Amino acid sequence: MNITDVRVRKVAKEGKMKAVVSITIDDEFVVHDIKVIEGEKGLFIAMPSRKATDGEYRDIAHPINSLTRDKIQKIILSKFDEVMEAEAQAEDVQELA
Repeated sequence: MNITDVRVRKVAKEGKMKAVVSITIDDEFVVHDIKVIEGEKGLFIAMPSRKATDGEYRDIAHPINSLTRDKIQKIILSKFDEVMEAEAQAEDVQELA
């Protein structure tokens, strides 16, 4: 499994959710609405979920094992950092202008 594309949409409002991400796997399968969340121990991802009739939230799509989850999380958080850094640089350029 190769993640061939990562698209990060930064969340504008303040709060724990920092971005919503879509990933493409092997140029053939897309998973939307993966959330980047700031927790007590740093950033982590939450897979897309839906509220069930019993009030509990259930993942719609998720990795089967922790190794795959770690791989996906590492790639997403790396791209998130890249986007945040580019945005900070763009703000610095605007301030100088």
